[in-house]
This record gives sequence, structure tokens and C-alpha cells, in this order.
Amino acid sequence: MRMLTALIVVVFVLMPGCTYFEGEEAVEQDIVVDAIRGCTDETAENYNQSAEEDDGSCVYPEPIFGCTDPNAMNYDEAATDDDGSCEYMETEPCNGMIILCHRPYDEVTFPETHNAFSTHEDNIFYPASNHRTGFQAQWNAGMRAFMLDTHYADPSNPNADGDRFCHGNSGGAINPCSYGSVDARAWLSALQNHMLSAPYDVVTLLIENYVEPAHLHEVLNDSGLMEHVFVHGLDEPWPTLREMIQNGERMVVFWEQSSDEAFPWFHDFLTHSWTTAYAEESKEEMDCNPHRGDESQEVFHMNNWLSGPFGLSSPNNAEETNDPEFLVERAVECWQMNGKRPTFVAVDW
Repeated sequence: MRMLTALIVVVFVLMPGCTYFEGEEAVEQDIVVDAIRGCTDETAENYNQSAEEDDGSCVYPEPIFGCTDPNAMNYDEAATDDDGSCEYMETEPCNGMIILCHRPYDEVTFPETHNAFSTHEDNIFYPASNHRTGFQAQWNAGMRAFMLDTHYADPSNPNADGDRFCHGNSGGAINPCSYGSVDARAWLSALQNHMLSAPYDVVTLLIENYVEPAHLHEVLNDSGLMEHVFVHGLDEPWPTLREMIQNGERMVVFWEQSSDEAFPWFHDFLTHSWTTAYAEESKEEMDCNPHRGDESQEVFHMNNWLSGPFGLSSPNNAEETNDPEFLVERAVECWQMNGKRPTFVAVDW
């Protein structure tokens, strides 16, 4: 009988289920599973894709310093941070500096002469003169952008042979060329000779044009300059100086009139660029606000010359505004205000 009783107790204890004897309480246990901890930053060297909780153990690679420009001779594919050590194949500088070769056209600042032809040396005097010295002195000083005004020597007989550079507006009672004129072909031919002797320089013309487009094209072509012209698509990125030079397209021509599909190399100045105000009577009046043109464009002219009596320009004021400290300070101010460097700084000389 005792054997049977013991067997029944054993079977009862081993039966499945939550079984307990009277007077005992049930015991419940929560099973806690620890989260997988590790580095959860995918950019780290020891990133753990299974980690659910970051434990602060991430290890990051040390920066690799070197040349990061693929165009450089010592380009380092493994470099993550540029250290300024890039070396380029150029032995000839572009517009005076090797570093400029790799800058887009709109990220270079070109010195520019206002009415470049209107000089005492070219027998144009007050009230129509802007400079004391002519083209040769301007070129030697590093000028590579030139403002020009094209008129007919005889408005009653308009033809390409009569194209002249004269200072003033057309259509008035007095022909601007009566104050003095410069033969357009001769001046442009001199520019062509200098461009051929300086094959790594990019040049810009801004033309206030009062002649027929075909006549302007003819004198540019006769001088040989048309072999250098660059055509820029509106709102397209500007190429680097190096690219322009390599492609043989290192002269940009703007004019102050609407675009003409027959002459795509004449870029509408007010569409492709903009300009600050001009002809102020004192330095204190000068500012950096857009005055004319499309201020969304990267290319812009910073006019840095003063007017004399009756609003006429004069080289007598040039020394004041061409003071290097003032000129650089104003250029930097315009850069900071507009978020882009002045492409041209136009001066009287």
C-alpha cells in the first residue's frame, strides 16, 4: 500500500502545467534579453550592423592629407583632405598666375580700362578723355579687359571702313567722333598682336556699340581677333582659363545691346552680367549695389571711376580711386555683399 501511495505522488509531481501544493505561491520569472551593443555609425571603421545600441566604441579613420584635385600631377586618390600641395603641369601662368589656370572665368578678377581708347596719347582730350596713356601702357600694366565705344566716323555714310572708337552717345547734335577718334581696325590689330605674343592670357572686350553688327564683326575679323572668340551659353558654367586657352577660345566679347542669333559671340552685357553704378562724384558715394543687368549672373563689373564737372569722366580723378588700399577694400566689400568676386574692376588710368 505504501508503494502505491509513493508512486501516485511521483506521477502527480511530474505532471505538466503550473502545479503547486496547497499553501505555496506561484513564482513567475521575466526573461530579460540584453540589447546588442556596439558601434552603430556606418562611417566608422568598426561599424557593427547587428548592434542595436551604441556603446561609444566607434573608431574613425584619421584624415589623409594630400592633393585632391584630379587635374594635378600629384593627385592622391586616397587623400580625404586637401593640404594645398597640388602641383600642376603648367609652367606658363594664365593671366600672370599659374593658380588662375584652374579657376573658372567668373572666379577671376580682371583689371579693366574704362573707354580704353580715350587717351591723351591717342589725341583725345577733355571732355572726352579717360586716360593719359594708351593701349601699350595699359597692356604692360596688366589690363586684360577693355571697354570700347564703336561709332561711324561719318554717320551719313555708315560702313565698316568708317568704324571708329569715339567717346560719347550716338544720335545727338554733335558726333562723338568730333572730340577725337581712334581707328578701330588699327587698335584691334594691336590687341591681336599682343594676344599672339601672350598665348596664355584671356582677354575681354565690353563694347558700347553704335554700328551695324556686321560692321563690328568685320573689323574684328579683319584684325584677326575672331579666331579667339568664345561663345557662352546663358546660365551655363563658365570654363576655366586653362580650358579656354587650350580650346583656342580666350577672348570674350560683351556688347551693350540685345543678343543677335547671327552673331552669338556678341554676348548681351545686361543678360550675361551686371554692373554697379558709375560716374559718382566722390568715393563716398560709391557702393556695391547692382545697377544694371541680371544680378543673378556670376559675372559683374565693379565700376571704380569718378565723374568730373557735368558728369564727364576725367583722368584727373584716377589717382584718388586707384589708391590700392581703397580699391582692394571696396572690391572685398562688393565680394562679401554680393557673394561673388568682381569679375572686372573698371578704372580710369
